[in-house]
Amino acid sequence: MEPEASYAGQVAFFREKVDDYRQRGLRCFASSSFQTHSVPMLHALQRIAPEVPIYFLDTGFHFAETLAYRDRIAAWLGVQVHSLRSPITKLQQRDALGQFWFTSDPDYCCYLNKTLPLEPTVAGFDVWISGVRRDQSATRRAFAHEVPGPAGTLRFHPMLDWNKRMVWQYVRDFGIPRHPLESQGYDSVGCEPCTRVSLTGDDRGGRWFGLKKTECGLHTELVTKPATAETTQ
Repeated sequence: MEPEASYAGQVAFFREKVDDYRQRGLRCFASSSFQTHSVPMLHALQRIAPEVPIYFLDTGFHFAETLAYRDRIAAWLGVQVHSLRSPITKLQQRDALGQFWFTSDPDYCCYLNKTLPLEPTVAGFDVWISGVRRDQSATRRAFAHEVPGPAGTLRFHPMLDWNKRMVWQYVRDFGIPRHPLESQGYDSVGCEPCTRVSLTGDDRGGRWFGLKKTECGLHTELVTKPATAETTQ
């Protein structure tokens, strides 16, 4: 029997929404960055709708520990993870100086290795299940549980109202294995060139350190922004 906990109502809401999508015949998929805090959503989804495919964006710049963790979690959950890679080869991902784009234009690097490879998958489904939380960034704080995505897709954010306490209680209750870099001080783990140990206490403070950048583009570009009076005139 599932432990009664602070997250119980959120898991019930998750189940209710996914059951509704199923009844309406909507095709769902989920994406994950495979960090420890990402796994509660995958664990709950496996219990609710194990047929929903899970996608991982293999940028080619991940820590080896993240790839190993992805494989460990896939085996632990008993699921197949579909890895997506950029159609642009690494040889073509260099600027005029011959350096990878993350050194001179990290936004473009993120576009090539995250946004671009996910676009066809988004277009092939009706519902994209994403584990963003309001307490992670200002961009995510503005999200609703359901928002329009590109190509007529609906974005569903079942973890939106979860906080860190709820996430870590879930991790403890279900014995979820932890990402190996977490014990080394990495609160948020992205691509290796653009991730460092956070010294600020901010969960995402080690991502794109020193830049005015907090998102890779998945949650800024692959979302339909509501029209404003200015844009509709």
